[in-house]
Amino acid sequence: MDHVGIDLGGKESQVCVRSAEGAIRWEGRWATSRIAEYVRELPQSRMVLETCAEAFAIADAIAAAGHEVRVVPCSLVRSLGVGARGVKTDEKDARALSEVSCRVDLPSVHRPSATARQWKTLCGTREALVDSRTRLINTVKGWLRTQTQRVRSGTVETLPRRVRDHYSKTGQPLPECIERQLEAIAQLSDQIDNANDELEEISEADPICQRLMSVPGVGPVTAMRFVAAIDDVSRFGGAHSVESYLGLVPGEHSSSERQHRTGITKAGAAKLRWALVQASWSARRCRPHDPMVAWANQVELRRGRRVAMVALARKIAGILYAIWRDGSTYRATV
Repeated sequence: MDHVGIDLGGKESQVCVRSAEGAIRWEGRWATSRIAEYVRELPQSRMVLETCAEAFAIADAIAAAGHEVRVVPCSLVRSLGVGARGVKTDEKDARALSEVSCRVDLPSVHRPSATARQWKTLCGTREALVDSRTRLINTVKGWLRTQTQRVRSGTVETLPRRVRDHYSKTGQPLPECIERQLEAIAQLSDQIDNANDELEEISEADPICQRLMSVPGVGPVTAMRFVAAIDDVSRFGGAHSVESYLGLVPGEHSSSERQHRTGITKAGAAKLRWALVQASWSARRCRPHDPMVAWANQVELRRGRRVAMVALARKIAGILYAIWRDGSTYRATV
């Protein structure tokens, strides 16, 4: 079986094909958009890629053509010789990947399903809209402070109307640059509402999301983020494995007789970790008498509110895993 190392690029990719004995059969560049056509012409091989934006789409095409595929995490490739001695080129990288594949059956990261990737994209694009609106709102509020003006409080969506009403009462015209900001905020709010409706429709139609949303504080975004990140619940041995995968467990930096525990590792999906922390705050507000919130309140007495909310986020992650694994729904028990 041949071993093929592919160093993916946005436009072109470097390919190195080796025999099972390690001799280079062919190497050269190929258009990344045509990699699928190229691999269909090759005999059955093991193909090695480095994780990047294009990796999973190319890996799907390679698997569909009947080849073995390994998607190697970025954290591992340097130990395989990629970029060794400060020299990194596409040609050397492809050679290193194919050469190591001849000697070692390289581990591969989990290849998320098409649904998981689609849901991650949907959540990510919605969050990009929210982030853009937040930056515009902060710009407008900052300008209002320079004018020593305060508008009445209200929701984010009503900010453009509240600012315009305030200035119409004072008789002062709004600067055109601020009017543009307000118009953009209004348009973004409409698009965010559309994105929320889309996520809600998808989550309501999915039985797994429906069960996950029975947990206090968990809504469509958190449920879909969780399903997209975990993808296949059977690949985890237990709740602690999921919590560790999401970076919600304490780290450790110990040596010899010195023992030192650190904060959470923050490994894994940062957006899901953030969503779980937000879910813990929501549960604290909306379900203050729920047993898991009561447990977090006890942690708060000892360690403070912020630590308690992260601890509750970790517990919620474990509960979500158990609900998905068992096909159950959330039931509060003392």
